[in-house]
Amino acid sequence: MPENRYRGGCQCGAVKYEVEVDIGGAVVCNCSRCKPMGFVLAFAPRDKFKLISGAENLTEYRFNTRQIQHLFCRTCGVQGFAYGETKNGDRIAAVNLNCLEGVDARALNATAVDGRSA
Repeated sequence: MPENRYRGGCQCGAVKYEVEVDIGGAVVCNCSRCKPMGFVLAFAPRDKFKLISGAENLTEYRFNTRQIQHLFCRTCGVQGFAYGETKNGDRIAAVNLNCLEGVDARALNATAVDGRSA
């Protein structure tokens, strides 16, 4: 597996994915969802994200502008990723780095983002 390719998933193992993402670009956000959930995020082009298993076990949540598909495991409740688009229309996956195997997301030097004011 390439250096920036990771496996991830939910707590119970029902949802699994692989992603090629730069974890050096990690962010933490203070919006009404990210802050209480404790997400440490990185963003990958959608073609670099592959859902391996568990599509049938995903539940979707949308809020605010309803543009981001927050997807979480209906069994354990963990949100490992979300789908969205950049301002220029590029499709992306927002990856919860806490859900990646072998990554200590809280040890990363993440950049703070003010999503609450956005």
